Amino acid sequence: MKILYFYQYFATSKGSWGTRVHEFTREWVKDGHEVTVVTSVYSKSDISSKKFIDTQYFDGVKVIIINVRIDNRQSFFQRVFSFLAYSILSCWYALTYSTQVVIASSGPITVGIPGLLAKLIRGKKLVFESRDLWPDGAIELGIITNPLMITAARWFEKLCYASSDLIVALSIGMEKEIRGKSPSQNVITVTNAANILLFSTPRSFPSHLGIAPKSYAIYTGNIGEVNNSLWLLEAAKILKKRSSPLKILIVGEGQQRELIDQQIKEHQLDTLLRWPLMPKEDLVALVQNAIVSLVPLKGTPVLDTSSPNKFFESLSAGVPVVQNTQGWMKDFLIEHQIGFTLSPDDPEALADLLIHLDKNPNLLEGMKEKAFSVSAAAFDKNKLADKMITAIESIA
Repeated sequence: MKILYFYQYFATSKGSWGTRVHEFTREWVKDGHEVTVVTSVYSKSDISSKKFIDTQYFDGVKVIIINVRIDNRQSFFQRVFSFLAYSILSCWYALTYSTQVVIASSGPITVGIPGLLAKLIRGKKLVFESRDLWPDGAIELGIITNPLMITAARWFEKLCYASSDLIVALSIGMEKEIRGKSPSQNVITVTNAANILLFSTPRSFPSHLGIAPKSYAIYTGNIGEVNNSLWLLEAAKILKKRSSPLKILIVGEGQQRELIDQQIKEHQLDTLLRWPLMPKEDLVALVQNAIVSLVPLKGTPVLDTSSPNKFFESLSAGVPVVQNTQGWMKDFLIEHQIGFTLSPDDPEALADLLIHLDKNPNLLEGMKEKAFSVSAAAFDKNKLADKMITAIESIA
């Protein structure tokens, strides 16, 4: 089967971003499918090109790179321009490329444009992959406020759903929301996956980093308002006031990075470390040796449906998770007893928990084995790749 995959953020484990599409597509290629990904250049990925349009191969997956740069630190209008530029240029492949199935991976929802052209003009089978709920997230977070833009965005969202032969949601919460909007559509859940082998294989802890194993909680990813990064900052201030030796380690970049760095310097916060992005391969040892992994998000209903990579990777490393949404992740941690859920507005509770866990490490012992077992059973990349391709084959 020939598959054309529109996805703006393609990365491998050498980058600092999620590898879902790379992991899935290379498994599909092994099974005999012909897969082409049309992507752009994301600041956190390892994909780059000196040409405006380039073709590269990764484990048998053909990747067409449209050299439009996307960065979370860009302004709203810069990002919108990047999204539209990618989508418009991708339309050429939607209208001309030899394929049987087209996958449009959103957000941004503008990736639906080439997907719809392939479906409505060429009659190709369309799979709409919902990685987050657009435009709900942008509306709830106040990114889109103009009534006309909101109406247009919701109309386009419904068109994408209605035109799809299959909708793939990345969490149970997302599937529920999509079914509420399009009850007659074919919707399944295929969560983000974990590279179990990568994150479970013991790695030597790098001694030159100036931090000791089991002396820190770790957060990896974007530093920004959506990710509730100031929750971590305020918790670190409380740890310092209490003379705690514990540290919160942030590895990432984003809109609030300068603010975090400034606050560390201004308050002499030795309880908060902010390190730059690093390849996922280099991140493994840091995750494995953390007390817990932190998965914070701003407290809004749409973010309760989120499916962040760090959640799955941490569990596959056998590291319990502390998160603050009220959706499926909370239910999952409670059901399997492999983590903790706190309020997104209470940094003192986070500081209290970290101090308590440091003084009572036995509380985490049972969780570590459970975390790995649950991850291996539910989030293995090969199993999830097989689930998604089986669903695609059923509509092809």
